[in-house]
Amino acid sequence: MAKVATPLSAAQVAKLTKVGLHAAGGVPGLHLRVDPYGSRHWVLRIVIGKKRRDVGLGGYPGVSLAHARERAREAREQVWRGVDPVEERRAARAALLAAQSALTFDEAAERFLANKLAEFRNDKHSAQWKSTLKTYASPIIGAMPVDQVGLTDITDILTPIWTTKTETAKRVRGRIEAVLDWATVTGHRQGDNPARWRGNLDSVLASPNKVAKKQHFAALPYTDVPAFLINLRQREGMAARALEFTILTATRSGETRGATWKEIDMEAGTWTIPADRMKAGREHRVPLTDAALAILRALPRLDASPDSPVFFAPRGGSLSDMALTSVLRRMGKDVTTHGFRSSFRDWAADQTSFPREVAEQALAHVLQGVEAAYRRTDLFAKRRKLMDAWASYCAPGSATVTPIKRKVS
Repeated sequence: MAKVATPLSAAQVAKLTKVGLHAAGGVPGLHLRVDPYGSRHWVLRIVIGKKRRDVGLGGYPGVSLAHARERAREAREQVWRGVDPVEERRAARAALLAAQSALTFDEAAERFLANKLAEFRNDKHSAQWKSTLKTYASPIIGAMPVDQVGLTDITDILTPIWTTKTETAKRVRGRIEAVLDWATVTGHRQGDNPARWRGNLDSVLASPNKVAKKQHFAALPYTDVPAFLINLRQREGMAARALEFTILTATRSGETRGATWKEIDMEAGTWTIPADRMKAGREHRVPLTDAALAILRALPRLDASPDSPVFFAPRGGSLSDMALTSVLRRMGKDVTTHGFRSSFRDWAADQTSFPREVAEQALAHVLQGVEAAYRRTDLFAKRRKLMDAWASYCAPGSATVTPIKRKVS
C-alpha cells in the first residue's frame, strides 16, 4: 500500500520550488514534480499490475491541488477496475487524432465530384449534385467522418422528403450512395453502404413508385395550338419567337434557349444539338420546317460569332426559362412550355399515321429495351415529314413571322 503523506495545503503547494518530487498527500502516491526549468506537474506514482508507473495528471497551477487529488482518485479507481489509465489515455488521444484527420462526408463528396466532373453532361448537372447534397445531406452528415455514416443518418435525411419531394429524395439517396461507394473503394470506410436501396432502405422506406405523385406538365390541347400560335405570332419580342420556335420543333425550352448559330444549318434546314445539351446525353438532329426557318431568318444577331445565342436576352446572353413562361402568363395561358411537347405527341398519335417510334425520336426520348438495342437510325427523313405535317397543322399555308424591331449594333 502506498504511503499517505501529510496533506499539503494549496498555499504550501504554491511555495514548492525545489527541484524534485514532492508528496502532496490527500491521495496515496500523489506528487508535485518540479523540474530544473521551474515548471511543475502533478504525478501519481502507482503500481499497475507488477510495474510501477508515473501517471501524469496535468501541469500546476493549471490543475489545482483539489483537481489533482480528484484526478488521482479517478486514476486509482481505474487501476482497481483493472484498467491502465496511461494506455486508456493513449488510446483516447489516438482516437481523437484519427477523428480529426478522418475524411468527412462533405470532404468525400468534394473529392468524388472532382473525379467525376468529366462524366457530367454540363456544369448545370454538376451544380445540381452539389446543391442537393449541400441542402439535404450536409446539415446532418456533412461534418461526420465518412466511415461513421450509418443507416439511421440516411433515414434522418430522407424521411422528411421521401413522400413530399420523392423525385428529389431519390436523387439525394443515389448521390449519397455514390459518394459512400467512392469512400469505400478508396479505403476511407468499410462495410455495407447504408444508402443502398435494394435489400437495405427498401425495408424501411416506402417504394418511391407508390408514394411519388406523377408530375404532368400543364399542356394545351393540341386542338387549341393553331389558334394559340396565331395570337403568339402577333406578339413582338425574342421570348415570343423562342416560344414559337420551341413549339414548332417540339424541343425542350432549354434546348431552344441554349441554341447557338453554329448549331444551325440554314441551307440543309437542320439544327444539330450537341450531346452535352441533351437530356439523354446524345446528339440530336432537328429537321427545321419552313416556318421554323422563317423565324430564324427574321431574327437579329447579337454579334457575328458562331457561338452567340440564337435567342438572346435584352442585355445579352441566353434567355431565361422564365422569359418564355412570362409570355404564356401574359397571354393568359396556365400551361407550361414543356407541355407543348405533350400537345405535339397527342396530335401525332390522334391525327397522323406516323409510327410511334418516329414521334418518340422527334421528342428525343430514349428508347427502351429491345427497341433501343436494335434501333440504329434516327429516322431523320421520316421525322422531317412529321415536323412538316406539324407545322402545316399549326399554321396551314403560312410561315409569316412578326419581325423583332430591336436594333442590334
